Amino acid sequence: MNAAHARALYSALLVALSPLYRLRLWWRGRAEPLYREAVAERFGRYRDNEGKPGSVWIHAVSLGETRATAALIEALRQARPGVRVLLTHGTATGREAGRELLRSGDRQTWLPYDTPGAVKRFYRHWQPAVGVLMETEVWPNLLHGAQAAAVPVLLANARLSERSLARGRRWDMLLRPAFAALSRVLAQTEADADRLIAAGARQVEAMGNVKFDAAPDALLLVRGATWARASRLPLVLAASTREGEEAPLLDAWAALPQPRPRLLLVPRHPQRFDEVAALVERSGLPLSRRSTWPGGAPDAQAQAAAVWLGDSMGELPAYYACASVALLGGSFEKLGGQNLIEAAACGCPVVMGPHTFNFAEAAELSLAAGASERVASLAEGVARAAALADDSVVQAGMAQRALTFAAAHRGAAQRMAGAIVEVIERQGEPRVRDSR
Repeated sequence: MNAAHARALYSALLVALSPLYRLRLWWRGRAEPLYREAVAERFGRYRDNEGKPGSVWIHAVSLGETRATAALIEALRQARPGVRVLLTHGTATGREAGRELLRSGDRQTWLPYDTPGAVKRFYRHWQPAVGVLMETEVWPNLLHGAQAAAVPVLLANARLSERSLARGRRWDMLLRPAFAALSRVLAQTEADADRLIAAGARQVEAMGNVKFDAAPDALLLVRGATWARASRLPLVLAASTREGEEAPLLDAWAALPQPRPRLLLVPRHPQRFDEVAALVERSGLPLSRRSTWPGGAPDAQAQAAAVWLGDSMGELPAYYACASVALLGGSFEKLGGQNLIEAAACGCPVVMGPHTFNFAEAAELSLAAGASERVASLAEGVARAAALADDSVVQAGMAQRALTFAAAHRGAAQRMAGAIVEVIERQGEPRVRDSR
């Protein structure tokens, strides 16, 4: 089977599954109603005729990528005043956060499903000048359609772990042509660049990580400091936890000797807030939910609770700002960890587990800077985080080193914005690194 036949088979399968896409959106829309809005956009069908040609199309699939995109969009506006942005997403949290990035003349829509018809209608309607896919969003038909529509597409802030590279090789007939279709790849690290070349990308350059350029909202930092004072107890944040992590975390927390700090638990996905609240209640630990605080401030009931549940959106910097130390979600199981750069930018030390392959270099740099510590297990992490929260001298030193670490690695957004402008203005530029 050649690449064309593989893509045809892949396309036929996606088309056949289209009715299931609609059911899945309806199902997810029970907890997040935004999934049920503008469903036709997922199939490349649009109500308006405002697809003005010439926008810079940026795809930020979810919340983390959208937050990182903010710094890149700002750098683009500085490098190319008057630029119009077309912002696409795949998740409700990404689309909601993306609304705050729009200015007059910008547009926002769902990324179409990767079927040939939906992709063709997307390019025909919007006619972007250039496409920018954030981090890992490589889709065979999307990139094949970009070539047919003569739209150069970059992969920005690109990363590829060894695990993802190995998995991708199983679908090499589909993914290698997709990587090869990218006009330029702006990788986070040299190791990412090497792996992206091995995957089939042809013009690759390491430029750093734009997440270092995402400055936390000052008002949220103030809000977090207010919560910390209201707590009266040190706070240990379990940041961006995923399904299966909270139950053992609560067991380990309940096993800590008294007196102990307060646990601040923030699940990664908002549709799980109620589920996690029920877990805490079953554990027997007194619970207070952020969503119940009158006026948005901890009340007497919150001050008496052993666990605070961060069941709000867009307030992660506030949670980091109020915490003495954070346990990094996704790092204690083989999930690859979460973005620890945001914690550093907020001056919050991090205790991480052994599994940080999604952010491997950032994790190692953070460790080298003394902004974080690594432990072998969740139980060890809980014990270490509690100890750090009770040691204000050590905690303050790590917090300062975290701020210094975050500041030292800024600048990727400006470099990537310059590369995007070059693709717009000077297509056919010589390759930086080539696999051939």
